[in-house]
Amino acid sequence: MIKVKNVWKIYGKGEAKTIALKNINLEIEKGEFVMIMGPSGCGKSTLLNILGLLDVPTKGAVHYKGRKTSSMSENERAVFRRKIGGFVFQQFHLIKTLTALENVELPMMLDEKDKRYRRRKAKKLLKMVGLEKRINHYPHQLSGGQQQRVAIARALANDPKIIFADEPTGNLDSKSGEVVMNILKELNEKGITIIMVTHEQELTRYASKIVKLKDGEIVEIVEK
Repeated sequence: MIKVKNVWKIYGKGEAKTIALKNINLEIEKGEFVMIMGPSGCGKSTLLNILGLLDVPTKGAVHYKGRKTSSMSENERAVFRRKIGGFVFQQFHLIKTLTALENVELPMMLDEKDKRYRRRKAKKLLKMVGLEKRINHYPHQLSGGQQQRVAIARALANDPKIIFADEPTGNLDSKSGEVVMNILKELNEKGITIIMVTHEQELTRYASKIVKLKDGEIVEIVEK
């Protein structure tokens, strides 16, 4: 599904040069639950952003179903992100002035879906994550775990093939984190590929593949 070949990511030049990723080679198959792990500053989020087309490599190539993504225009990458990927972040990134329902509707608005369709779909997704009684609540009226579940529902709005999750349990207590992980596992069991960054070793029980990074390099890939 995704093939990464000889990818480097370098920021700055000269004395200010920082090598975030070094010669990354990786293949991700459809339906896998991939966890990218390693210490802070090792390049986990940088790799996730490149896989999700939020960033581009300095050198090397990323292919999605055989197509080289670096040859895509910015508009084509934006369409890919909207139609192929769903994104879940540690900080939730919900819009404070929108209700849970409106936050979930937003990707469908950007995709110009009919108002009745997106309202019905958003309600269905919020029910799926156990928030059918919170649809008219604003983010500040929700707990951290509830906000993350809204973010997951939003990520599913356009039926993505892949969920890209960057430390989705990082700001949650253990109980809320377990709820979020169980939702991601259920989505994976339905065929959605999950690519997730984490530093929490205990979460590896959910993964089918673990990619371990250190100083911008892959040091080990564990298949389960």
